[in-house]
This record gives sequence, C-alpha cells and structure tokens, in this order.
Amino acid sequence: MAPRKHFLSIVLFLCASVLLSGQHADGTDEPKVYIVHVKQPEGENFSAAEQWAPWYSSLLNRATGVLGLASEQDTAASRIIYSYRNVMTGFSARLTDKEVEAMSKLDWFLHAYPSRVYRPLTTHTPMFLGLRYGGHNVWNATNMGEGIIIGVLDTGVTPGHPSYDDHDMPPAPAKWKGRCDLNATVCNNKLIGAMSFIDYNNVTRRSTHEPIDYDGHGTHTSTTAAGAFVKGANANGNAKGVASGMAPRAHIAAYKVCYGDECQGHDILAGMDAAVDDGVDVLSLSLGGDSEPYHSDPIAQGGFNAINRGVFVSCSAGNSGPDHSTLSNDAPWLLTVGASTMDRSLLATVKLGDGQEFDGETLYQPHDFGSKMLPLMYPNANEQSSLCVSGSLDRFDVRGKIVLCDRGQNSRIEKGQVVQFGGGAGMIVANAPADGYATVADPHVLPASNVPYAYGLKIKSYINSTASPTATIIFKGTAMNTPHSPAMASFSSRGPSQITPVILKPDITGPGVSVLAAWNDQTFNMISGTSMSCPHLSGIAALIKKAHPDWSPAAIKSAIMTTAYVTDNSRGPILDERHLPADFFAMGAGHVNPPNAIDPGLVYDLTPQDYIPYLCGLYDSTYVQVIVRKHVDCSSVKSISEGELNYPSISVTLPANSSTSVSYTRTVTNVGEPKSTYTVKLDVPKEVSAGVTPTTLSFNEVNQKQSFSISFRRNGGGSGAVQGQLLWVSGKLEVRSPISIKLE
Repeated sequence: MAPRKHFLSIVLFLCASVLLSGQHADGTDEPKVYIVHVKQPEGENFSAAEQWAPWYSSLLNRATGVLGLASEQDTAASRIIYSYRNVMTGFSARLTDKEVEAMSKLDWFLHAYPSRVYRPLTTHTPMFLGLRYGGHNVWNATNMGEGIIIGVLDTGVTPGHPSYDDHDMPPAPAKWKGRCDLNATVCNNKLIGAMSFIDYNNVTRRSTHEPIDYDGHGTHTSTTAAGAFVKGANANGNAKGVASGMAPRAHIAAYKVCYGDECQGHDILAGMDAAVDDGVDVLSLSLGGDSEPYHSDPIAQGGFNAINRGVFVSCSAGNSGPDHSTLSNDAPWLLTVGASTMDRSLLATVKLGDGQEFDGETLYQPHDFGSKMLPLMYPNANEQSSLCVSGSLDRFDVRGKIVLCDRGQNSRIEKGQVVQFGGGAGMIVANAPADGYATVADPHVLPASNVPYAYGLKIKSYINSTASPTATIIFKGTAMNTPHSPAMASFSSRGPSQITPVILKPDITGPGVSVLAAWNDQTFNMISGTSMSCPHLSGIAALIKKAHPDWSPAAIKSAIMTTAYVTDNSRGPILDERHLPADFFAMGAGHVNPPNAIDPGLVYDLTPQDYIPYLCGLYDSTYVQVIVRKHVDCSSVKSISEGELNYPSISVTLPANSSTSVSYTRTVTNVGEPKSTYTVKLDVPKEVSAGVTPTTLSFNEVNQKQSFSISFRRNGGGSGAVQGQLLWVSGKLEVRSPISIKLE
C-alpha cells in the first residue's frame, strides 16, 4: 500500500496526465493513462507483491511490436505506472488508442479503458458507492437529490459548519412547514430546519433549548447524508480532499432528540411526529436499543406512520455484533442498515524486534515518532491490566514503552489515555477473538495501532519468546484499494430478528467504518458505527426518491435490496470479521449499489395496509391499533405469517423429518422498460429442493404487476441456517432476493 503522500502524488500525476492529453484537440493520438486488465496467470503462484510488477512488465515487453516506442528511454516497462494485484489483475500505463487496439489482439489481454478523473472526496464513500460526476450517473440523474428533505433525528447540529453551506442551493420546497430554532443567520437553504425535542426536566447539566450539537454525532450523521461539498477536508491531516454527503443538494432538517448518549423514547417520538408533519421525505435515525415489541417501540410506531405518509425511514442495525439476534430497529417497514468497510485504510504497521511486521490502523498519524525500536510489554497480570483499564497499570513501569492492550470492556481511546497517563510511548490494541480481522482507525491520544486478533497472538508469542522484546510503529497514512472491501464490521449487529425471525434482517449494509464527516469541536472527524452506515442509506434513498418521486417507501427499499452486491473488490464473497463469507444475518441483501438501485427493473411493493394481516398474526387487536392508529378487528382479518409479506428477501423454516412443502407468493411491479421479460434463476443449497412458478414473467407496460410462487422442501439431513438466492433476469438487469433457510 502506498503512503499517503505517494497516493496524493499519484492523484496529481493522473490529473496532470489527463489534462495534458485533453489539450490536444487536433485529433492526434497522444498517449494517455489506460487501465489494462490481463488474464489471470496460469501456472504462477506469486507469494509476494513484488513479483507482480516484473510479470506485468514481461507481458508488456512481449507487446513491444505494437507499441510506438519513440526512444531508448521509452521502453515498455517505463510505460507502466502501477501494478495491481488485489483489486484486479492488471496494470495502468501510458498508451495511445491505437496501441491499445493492437494490444487487444494479444492472448493475455482482457480489457482496457481510459482512466477517468474523479473528485477525491474525503468521506470517500460517494466515490466508493459510484456517486460521481460526468456521463449518465446517479448524481447527474438526480441532480444530487435537489428538493428532497432529509430529517435527521440525533444530537443536533453545529451552527455555521461549512458542510451546511447553501451555495447555489434553491430554497426549501413549498411543502416545507418546519422551523429553525437557531439564530436566524444559521439556517439557510441547506440547513432548512433545526428543532430540539429534549425533556428538559431530565437534563440538569446544560440548557438545551437550542438544537446545538455538543456531542458531534448529529453533525456527523446529517452531513454524511446530505452535507455540502467542502474543500480541504481532513481528519488529523489524513484523507485530504473534498468532502460531501450522499445527496449534496438535498435539504437537511435536524431534530435534536438526544443529549449526550441518552435518547429518550418520548423525545424520539416527538421528533418523528414533527418531522412527518414538517414535510420531510426521508427520516434518518442513527439510534437504537434493545429489541422491543413493535407496540412498545417508538421508532417502530413512528416509522409505521411515517411510511403511511410516504416518508422513507432508514435506521441503524445496532453495534452489538458479532453475536446473532442483537438487532435494533427490525420492524419490516424500516430499512435496517448494517455497517461494513470501504476500500480506504489508515495504516500503522507494527514492526517487532525480530523483523516481523503486522499492519493495523489508526487515525493519529504522527510524523515525528521515528523508527527507533522501543521496549514492548504486555501487562497481563490479570484481565483488567491486559485490557488497560483505568488504574490497572499503576503497578507496571510503562514509561517509554509500547504497551500491548487487549480490545474490550473500556473504549479503545481510553486505553491509550491510560497508557499515556503511565508515561507509555505507544500502544498496540490487539483485537479480541470476536473482532477477528476487523480493525478501526481511531483518533488515539498517542502513537498506536489496532491490529487483528491473529496478529495480536503473534505479537504476544514474540513477547514471550525473548527477554527484551522491542517494537516500533510505522505510520503509513492513507492507503487506497484495500483488498477484501467491503467487509462486515465486527460490531455490526446481526440477525435474525428476535420478534420476527422469518423476516431477514438487517436489510442492507453500507459504509460504517472510519467514516469522515463534519464534527462539532473540530471541522471533521472520522468515526465508526452503524450510526455512520444509516445516513449513507438515507442519502441514497433521497437520490432514489428524487429520480422516482411516485415510488412508495417499500418500492425504494426493494430497489436498494434487490440490486445489492455480495462480492468484494477481490472478486470473492464479502467477508466477515473472521475472513469467512459473511452470512445474510450479517449483511442482509448485501452491500448497497446506488447506480443500480435507481434502475432496479422490478420492485416488491407493499402498502401500509399490507402489514395489518401480518401484525394480526403477532398481536391482538389492541396492540395492532396502537401501531397502525386506526381500528382493527383482528378476528375478522385473515392473519398471515411474516414469510407471506411481499418482502424483497425470503426466509423460510423447514422442520426436521418433514416432507411438507412450504410455499410463498410474491408480486413484483415493473418499473423498468414497458415491454420486458424476466427469467428465473434459483440457487438453493443441496439440503433443499425449491421451485418457482411460472419461470418467466412478461410485462407490457410500466407499473404492471405479476405474481409467482416459490416452494421449498427438505431433502433430508442438515441443520441450522443455510442460504441461497432467487434472481429474475432480463438482459443486464438482475433482480436478486436473498433466501435464508432455517433447517430445524
């Protein structure tokens, strides 16, 4: 991985190369930067990164006959800029159009295309999610969400932050009825509303009549969803560039419902009530708690009535992973969002006295730490000291040493404060088994690195192998194209839902690890959590709403889910914290894919009324009425199981020793080409037989509906959870539903 300064020079070079080639308007065939994909090497087993570059050079050397080499200095090898090995097999090089055309006939060639110039957004997630400028793309097709209002329920906003700048923004839509309880000069055409819903009798530390963010969380989430473009954004000097939210021209309405780390249920419900009345299009709630019955859950109740008014609701899945059944916000009418990584890392490599090196992460990247080897210690006298809990290191001499602390119990940043208080020079945070390979870039107070669990074991083994262990930390800054991205965050809460396990939850995953966005006491900060992934989906929902204003919240949700992808940038399955394929209880339908979500082809639609038979299957009439806000007599309603909802994902339970078939009916609505035909593709594990009737669906007009049935039967054997997928395919469109099967 390139150090940050190297990466920036690469960006500048690429920009200069493209700009230079763009100066030639006379049609001459000037060299420009191409990205060249090559066939996977046969019979080669490259064990080191350094082996790839010579191999690529040898391929290009074999192509000298097609290269217009102008001088002795202009060699095939000199044309290569970068050699790739993790995210693709191939290289980038300076080539002319004619050279590439001739090269395309060689046996090792797969594909080549000119390298385009992208804005180096610091949140990086817009680029990572395919939200770019130029050509036909999501931002162009939706005008970056202009006119859509995103209501964010959180800790408030930071007045005057540049991410709330309204340059070239239109006024709020005529339907907006909200107000701003900040100074009149603070709210504008970007931040159109700000209100506080705090039960003041329960707050004694500070007056909170104004929706000012004293925590930073609300500022971060609102600007992730819809922050304006801000040049020169960075976190502690890292990830420099232009920051923006997912829908940079959408309006933000902030509802302060949290004070510190407390968000009262009645405050939340009041905020949701006001937001729906004010005219928001999307609600974003990076809040959660223990799973409660829907009739006792303010977010579930408020969310149901929000969708009844056409408002899309995006919620965090929770940060209680990787244990199963730890979800928050699992009502089927809510979009429940898990957290995953992106392809950017802030590297801090631990180098041991015996030469071993282990990559970790940190946001704090000091330039003056040096490379001197320092004494290394692991204070494992007891569990408290190995965790570096406050006061536990008093009996140890940690002065001038690098201290290894186990992850868990207290916060990672607090561990560094404990080590610093004792005079420690640096810290290694070793993941617990549950965290596996999932590391986090934290703003530590001293030089530090968070390393995977497996690396922590090797470091401990080294400490035990010598009387005088030493180490240093090499800070490498921002690295791009991190392999195996995205991957699930260990903290992201998992399904199945405790209330309705036959509805697959979470629904989707999005970026939630080391996300850079606006902050209160510093301009930008980088933090992690499903609190960060939720507003990504809120902003993406705003873009879809702009592109399809007549779509229901369920249709938008379906588009997000059925177009998600389940492979990483190494072309393998999305992995979890163990480096094993993540299951659907971790990632739901997969990772959000905005370019495909605005054109899904088919959607699984649901009206609020469709949930009533399902709710009658869960609760008696009184509780159902609490949720839906109208009289319901469940004795006269034919109840349905959760599996019978017209949901974009499918979950089924097959009892042991049963040959009985379980069947569900689903209905899809055509939102693509008027005349189109879709063919089924079904993938289920060997323990199960499944069939779909009919196997083709033909449409003659937009909004036409077609139904199909899908049935499952056990083949015998097996137990636990297995999974498959259902796809409706039409040309380049694939409408994918994950299938989760519980074998009892």
